[in-house]
This record gives sequence, C-alpha cells and structure tokens, in this order.
Amino acid sequence: MNKAILLDRDGVINKDKVDYVYKVEEFFFLPGVIEALKGFHELGYKIIIITNQSGIAKGIFTLEDVNKCHQLVQNESGNLIEKFYLSPYHESKTNSLTRKPGSLMYEKAIAKFNIDVSQSWMAGDKARDLKPARKLGLKTALIGHEDQYDADFHGDGLIDLYKRIKATT
Repeated sequence: MNKAILLDRDGVINKDKVDYVYKVEEFFFLPGVIEALKGFHELGYKIIIITNQSGIAKGIFTLEDVNKCHQLVQNESGNLIEKFYLSPYHESKTNSLTRKPGSLMYEKAIAKFNIDVSQSWMAGDKARDLKPARKLGLKTALIGHEDQYDADFHGDGLIDLYKRIKATT
C-alpha cells in the first residue's frame, strides 16, 4: 500500500480569490508550496490534488482553463502530482457525490493509488475538505485560519505540514 498527501488546491497550493482562480496569470503559489511538494515526494508520498471547481458549472470558466492552471502546477513542481481530481459541479446547477464535502473523489484516489489511509493526510483550508477525509480514516491538516475545524494538524501553510511530517519520520 502507498502513503499519500491529498491536497485541496485553492487556499492550500495557490492564493484563493472570492471570484475564482482560473487564469494562469492570476495563479499565485503560496509560500513554501513547491518546497513542500518536493519534500513530500522525497518522503515517499504520492501527491494528489482534490478540488471543487464549481465555476465550470456556473459557466464562469472552462475545464481547459483549469487544466492550464494544473499544468502550471506540474511544470513548477517537476511533475510531482500523481493526479488531479476535480468536481466541476455546483448544487445550484446539479448535484454530485464528487463535490466536497462528498467523498467520491477521495474514494477514487484511495482505490486507484492503493492508499493506506492510516499513513496518509488530507490538507485543506476549509472544513468541507477535511470532513470526508476524516470519515475515510485519513489524517487531516487545516491550512490557514479562515475556517474552524478540529483537524489533526493546524498550520499557516503547506510547508508547516511537511515540516511536521518530516520531523516524525
């Protein structure tokens, strides 16, 4: 079985915006993210992004726009992301079990990559990122201070989680 770091995108990997991040020229990595991704990889973790992208359902941007941003993440990280799971849905348009706090994207990742949940983490900036992870047995990390959640770890940035995991291995 594999250990993995599952990550929300907006607010964990890149600076979040109220009106969505979908243009490469407006995609700004948060401090320490690339270093953390490389560190997780060196520690033997599979790195998987799990993200809601409801602006697609709302007609604000396209899947192609999102894919360009994801290609930027791959380019900057040295292609360390195993897979990007995204839910393009919004409850005002259609319901889907993939949309967080639904757990289907997590379940797909766990099955596809044979993930040992007891050795793996989900990092997100909102409770809706972490609730399905905890339900499935993943350890949880709340990044930032926008939301309140009783996570296993709280940090200002992804680099803090990396340092915590590295210190305990």
